[in-house]
Amino acid sequence: MSADTAINQQIDALVKSNDVIVFMKGTRRFPQCGFSATVVQILDELVEDYETVNVLADADIRSGIKAYSDWPTIPQVYVKGEFIGGSDIVRSLYASGELHAKLGAKVEAVDPPALTVTDAAARVLREAAASERHPTLRLSVSASFQYGLSFGPQQAGDLVVEASGLTFLVDRGSAKRADGMTLDYDEARSGFHIVNPNEPTTVKQITVQELKAAMDADPNIRLYDVREEDERARGIIAGSVRLTPALVEEAMQLPKDTPLYFTCRSGARSNRAGEDFIAAGFTRVHNVTGGILAWARAYDPSIEAY
Repeated sequence: MSADTAINQQIDALVKSNDVIVFMKGTRRFPQCGFSATVVQILDELVEDYETVNVLADADIRSGIKAYSDWPTIPQVYVKGEFIGGSDIVRSLYASGELHAKLGAKVEAVDPPALTVTDAAARVLREAAASERHPTLRLSVSASFQYGLSFGPQQAGDLVVEASGLTFLVDRGSAKRADGMTLDYDEARSGFHIVNPNEPTTVKQITVQELKAAMDADPNIRLYDVREEDERARGIIAGSVRLTPALVEEAMQLPKDTPLYFTCRSGARSNRAGEDFIAAGFTRVHNVTGGILAWARAYDPSIEAY
């Protein structure tokens, strides 16, 4: 039996033995790409149990699943042996209610959200709409409260909202998260400003000096380093531990008010990890701005910059 045949049989067995399975980057608790995170957010809302396979942990599975489905991208979702598609298709099926039917989930009635658009924001949007083919505005709010605002046509399942003379299109998943939202425009900064009462607690940004003070006060704080082992070999903050998928699963079982601290090279990846814990309900999550590079400059010049 060839290696390709063995991988194909392994994938086939996984697909057929799980009612719902996702081949993705990362895990259900710790998605490692935005498209995989989108699929997880949608499935978490509709089904309690499903299987995930981290293709980053197995190069053979990563290439094999693309051949198995004849589909070039990750993630890939299967329901009762049927290939559903990737992130965009899953999101479209969710919006139309078709995904609910495939999963046996009830399609709950969703009311259009109440939106407030200030005069300043409405003026800017109307000026922009004048040169657009589709003057309707698509508003999206992800489960991690990342916002999207663009012009485009109405799609299946969209909810239509009129505010300040403008027409907004909102997908079902965004509707509840957008309810009560105010969209303003900051003239001084030339940018939109959103006030949303539904936003959860956010990751608190701290300096390395604040981290050191916290460590001095409690040497046993939970400090997670999201970098890979080869990066940690260049230098670490004493007391930090590498955040592996197994450690993510363990940390997720902690009380939700446990103080958690995250670091990486410069603060970007650690902030994303912190956001995942915020989304899971943790309320005291800290990200070290500047990461190990800032720590090296302030406290340990022996750590190699990279």
